[in-house]
Amino acid sequence: MKKNNNHIVQKVVLFLGSCFLSLFTNAQELETYINKALDTSPEIQKFELQYSIASEKVNEVNTLPNTEFGVGYFISEPETRTGAQRFKVSAKQMFPWFHTISARENYVNALADAKYEDIVIAKRKLMASVSQSYYNLYANKVKQNVLVENIKLLDTYETLALTSVEVGKASAVDVLRLQMRQNEMQQLLEVLGQQFLAEQTNFNKLLNRDKEIAVSIVNELNLPSEDFEINTKNLALHPELLKYDKLYQSVEKSELLNQKESNPLIGFGLDYINIDERPDMSFSDNGKDIVMPMVSVSIPIFNKKYKSQTKQNEFQQQEIEAQKQERLNTLETLLDKAVNDRISARISYNTQAKNLQQAKDAETILVKSYETGTIDFNDVLDIQELQLKFQMNQIEAVKTYYVQTTIINYLSN
Repeated sequence: MKKNNNHIVQKVVLFLGSCFLSLFTNAQELETYINKALDTSPEIQKFELQYSIASEKVNEVNTLPNTEFGVGYFISEPETRTGAQRFKVSAKQMFPWFHTISARENYVNALADAKYEDIVIAKRKLMASVSQSYYNLYANKVKQNVLVENIKLLDTYETLALTSVEVGKASAVDVLRLQMRQNEMQQLLEVLGQQFLAEQTNFNKLLNRDKEIAVSIVNELNLPSEDFEINTKNLALHPELLKYDKLYQSVEKSELLNQKESNPLIGFGLDYINIDERPDMSFSDNGKDIVMPMVSVSIPIFNKKYKSQTKQNEFQQQEIEAQKQERLNTLETLLDKAVNDRISARISYNTQAKNLQQAKDAETILVKSYETGTIDFNDVLDIQELQLKFQMNQIEAVKTYYVQTTIINYLSN
């Protein structure tokens, strides 16, 4: 089973690589980070250790009850025909009903199977977290680049404004407005820089490494020409839902064990009594020790405990079914929202692309107006602000598209 689940995780990683990592030049970069996180994550190690503990419990339950030994010494020696009794030694071993031990093993194995699903779920969540953090870093980096370009553009406009002030075609207020706008953009650039460092720490800690390590981010990330097809039927096979199936099966095994344990216990034993010889008599059995084999049965006459356990198991199965349906509804909602949000991101991206082109056309017109001496620096600031807004929105749309794709991959593969 472990081998099969590892194969599933590998398929998901390969799917990430084939569906959207190949859309940019450094296709193996994110996949490398994901594999690194899977190999070093303390959380994954935690769940693997929990699974190892659950698996080891099979050896714990594959045992018989303790063997009982007893030794007694007769202070007042009772007399028998063959002599006085000196001491007594006894041993007894109880045995559970047929196939009870195998029922315990099956129950513990079922619990371990359910626990293993936690590993698969944790790996999927970690892959999604690494991917989302990577896209946050990408968006932050590109936004910083856009701000640097816009600050340089405002530097150009400031030069034009100073020239216009010298010839009396603009006022010093126009220059101050441009400078204030530069200050705001510089502030935003510095804030983004701090946010990048915080996200970089988050990313590095997902990989369980030093927070100061620089993360290599691609320079450009575009939307694919079309979205990949989503197989919603795969949602029913999601590990988060399979875990409930495994838990349900473990309750079934628990009930089988409960039925076995409600049966009698059978015990076999042996008593040995040491007999002293009678000195005043001579006969064949004089001083002959007593050996007495014994058979015992432990019957649960008052078996309300087992009947109650049966009821509890029935309620627990009903609870698990309700939990599974609740989680299925939640996952379906998340998947539908991710699909719609990704569609919205593409719509936003296309709209921002159109607006950005129109803003650049307006900017070109303004620059040409400078040649005729009719440039309005208020219009310059308005167009520049709109252009920056469209650029930021377009970057955010790209990030949203890939973040939602990560969620879709988590839910449907």
